Amino acid sequence: MPARELVVLGTASQVPTRLRNHNGYVLRWDSDAILFDPGEGTQRQLLHAGVTAHQLTRICVTHFHGDHSLGLAGVLQRISLDRVPHPVPVHYPATGQAYFDRLRHATAYHETARIEPSPVAGEGGALARTEGYTLHARALSHPVDSFGYRLAEHAGRTMLPERLAARGIGGPDVGRLLREGSLRGVALDEVSVERRGQRFAFIMDTRLCDGVHELADGCDLLVIESTFLDRDARLAEEYGHLTAAQAARVAAGAGVRHLVLTHFSQRYQDPAAFEDEARAAGFTGALTVADDLERVPVPPRA
Repeated sequence: MPARELVVLGTASQVPTRLRNHNGYVLRWDSDAILFDPGEGTQRQLLHAGVTAHQLTRICVTHFHGDHSLGLAGVLQRISLDRVPHPVPVHYPATGQAYFDRLRHATAYHETARIEPSPVAGEGGALARTEGYTLHARALSHPVDSFGYRLAEHAGRTMLPERLAARGIGGPDVGRLLREGSLRGVALDEVSVERRGQRFAFIMDTRLCDGVHELADGCDLLVIESTFLDRDARLAEEYGHLTAAQAARVAAGAGVRHLVLTHFSQRYQDPAAFEDEARAAGFTGALTVADDLERVPVPPRA
């Protein structure tokens, strides 16, 4: 199983269909599993996908429309029922605090989990910094407050064996040099190059805005809503959504390596139309028109 992959739980927009559950996505990133936008039915989709409550380490909610958040009640109760031992931070728009509180305490249950509410305010910003990555949020444009999320791995170093050998450094000394920055007069920069960290972004309900472009910039994997096709661009603008062509143009301009389109309106019956429109709009990278329970690996390092 890849150490970094997207597990798609649901791909419908406001109304689920026979083939598409409400939203839900899990990003597996090394030892983390981050749940994004748990709509109705998320608990069952997690079961089908083989993701357990114990594996979840963080939850991110873009906004409090039902197709993105009604499953939160069941997920939080399941985390308590299964007595998950680690704290689980939950990020969500601060203006939706009342909705979060209602969902968290929607019914009677014995709360044993350490849920850590982490509301996002203003334009967003850095939310968490772990040993491996920083998680950011950025405000989007929707009828209710909505935030996109971006995970950026910290930059690392790639050691250059030829240069190490030329300076007589090998074995355990390589790790020591990496940790300490210099060894026996040899600086780390002399025998290595910077390795750019991988980047992931999650963009749901929004019109085109600065936040969309900032979140997508340079992503290895971009998950983005494409509720409408371009023939319905007027509806997309009115209701605060993107078309497949708009999402594709954003991805192409941002240098995205793998684009995942999702959050499809029930009005469209042919998923291939979304791929056709994205390609016609100029996106040439890897492209997935997401299906429920699909798994999408984060691309290997370039």
